[in-house]
Amino acid sequence: MKAIKKINNNVAICEDDNKKELIAFGKGIGFPAMPYQITDLSSISMTFYRMDKSYYKLLEEIPEEVFEVAAMIVKKAQITLNCNLNPNLLPGLADHINFALTRLKKFKKMKMLFSYDVEQLYPTETSLGRYAVKLIQKKLLVKLPESEITNIAMHFVNAEEENINQPSKFDVESLIEVITKEIEQRFEVSIDRKGFNYNRFIMHLRYYLKRLEEKRQFVDDNGVLFEAMKEENPLIYECAIGVSSIIEEKLHAQTTQDETLYLMIHISRIIKNNTIT
Repeated sequence: MKAIKKINNNVAICEDDNKKELIAFGKGIGFPAMPYQITDLSSISMTFYRMDKSYYKLLEEIPEEVFEVAAMIVKKAQITLNCNLNPNLLPGLADHINFALTRLKKFKKMKMLFSYDVEQLYPTETSLGRYAVKLIQKKLLVKLPESEITNIAMHFVNAEEENINQPSKFDVESLIEVITKEIEQRFEVSIDRKGFNYNRFIMHLRYYLKRLEEKRQFVDDNGVLFEAMKEENPLIYECAIGVSSIIEEKLHAQTTQDETLYLMIHISRIIKNNTIT
């Protein structure tokens, strides 16, 4: 196996003997000058194939300890869930954990609720969410709120590929394009459709539309964070409401405040980091 690019001290982008690209974990594999041949394969603890290259930049930005805990959680999910998992589960989960840690520091008194609806619908994934929260506390010395069990559980639900690949009753791609144009018109920008933040937004939209179609929405209480973002970014809020209206008109289903909040977060990232003016 050849290491071709460092992500951090213990993670590197590699090539196996069949020239297939993968993400490899191993103590110190990111130290040597790249590229180099990894001769001792026993030093590799975990490997992940088929990850979208648009996520590589994110992997470099996430703190090393957060990324490694996320990898341990994903490894547990691979063993526990009897299905194919989306290869982008790892960067998505690492990004979420990093955001949750940041949010906890900024909104220490914010109360969010554990969703019993999700526990009833997805008991195995909820158990994995509990494992993840306990592991984060053990490894990162941070006690996340119980609501993160629900949030992390939904990452596993979303990553189970047979669920998202089932045919939809409407044209998802066309709806996503309409939503993208709505954002572009409001902010007078041209969105880079190959950028990471846009692709993360699209993935979020696909899963949300699927949950809406299957009437599997859940409601938590992110009111404090919602009001803070609304006050801080009124134009982002108005755009999220506009996107919600498009979705509601198409699917005849109401967008929850929590989902509007996540739309605001994604739209803000796109506008700040991922546009071509």
